[in-house]
Formats: sequence, structure tokens, C-alpha cells
Amino acid sequence: MAESDRARWDARYRGREEGPGGPSPFVAALDPVFPRRGRALDVAGGAGRNALWLARRGLDVTLTDISGVALEIAAAHAAAQDLRVTGLRLDLETEPLPTGPWSVIVCVHYLWRPLFRAFPALLAEGGLLVVAHPTRTNLERHARPGPQYLLEEGELPTLVPALTIVAYEEGWRNDVHEARLVARRPAEFL
Repeated sequence: MAESDRARWDARYRGREEGPGGPSPFVAALDPVFPRRGRALDVAGGAGRNALWLARRGLDVTLTDISGVALEIAAAHAAAQDLRVTGLRLDLETEPLPTGPWSVIVCVHYLWRPLFRAFPALLAEGGLLVVAHPTRTNLERHARPGPQYLLEEGELPTLVPALTIVAYEEGWRNDVHEARLVARRPAEFL
């Protein structure tokens, strides 16, 4: 992303009066399968709604985002709750993800296809990848995000062929047509 994108996201978060909000309903519904300790990576996690939830569960969380303002919001909420959340301001289109191994990687509503090639190697053995992202069908009801920011129907599992798919679905949820995936790094990883 260009510096203008960083400035745009900073301005968007600067104008927010409310905090980070609760976790994605999809992420929260996975509570029974998430570990209670280990390391978690929240990719492009904004103000930390998923990161803070993961940290409350006992995970040591690293939150990445392009917006320094979003990371400041997350840091303030983490400090107020005595949670372990480390923020990293990264342009994920030009800078690498932090090294693993990660027990959990969460990526909600961020699509940069080259990242998906990196996810399997960053996961610990048995680690979980959790992804939710709108598909092209979303354009039937919404003009945004534009086609370049949407998954094709059925595409998400093909982006992580080295992982074992635990659950996958596509459909309308809260007026957004999205693909949802939970995948695990197998013991024998090539």
C-alpha cells in the first residue's frame, strides 16, 4: 500500500469514537477450538477487536496493521485490561509477516493473496488458520469492496493447499457474502 493508504486508514481510525468493539462473530464462535495458550497473529486486525479477544483467552497476541492510529487504540485497550498484545505497523503488501511459529493466525476481511502462501510455514504444528473474507457474490448487494478485493467463489481453500481444511463455508452472514475457513497445519508439513 502506498503512504496515502496508510494516511487514509489512520484518518478513518482517528475519527472513531467507540473502542475496537467485540470480536468477529465467526471468530468468537470458534472459542471451543482455539487454544488457551500459545502465540496468536491477528493479520490486518485494525483496532484489535479479535486480538483483544484472543489475548483475554490467554494467548500472547501480535496484531499487525498498516494504521498506527488503530494500533494505538488497541494498545490502550490492551493496557487497560492488562493483556499481552504487541502491535506491529506493517504494510503487508511490501513487508513480511512476523516469524512464527503461531498457534493461531486470524485474518478477517483482509485479502492480499501472496500472504496466503506464507501462512502455512508460519503456523506451529497443529496450528490453526482462521479466515473470513467477502466473495464476489457480495457485489449482488454491495458495490464495495470492489472486485479486486473479493475472493472468487470456492477460491479460499485453494490459497492454502498445504493445510488441512477443518471447516469451510460460503454464504450470506449479516448481509455480507463471505467465505469462512478454518484450516490446520498437519504434523507432516511439506
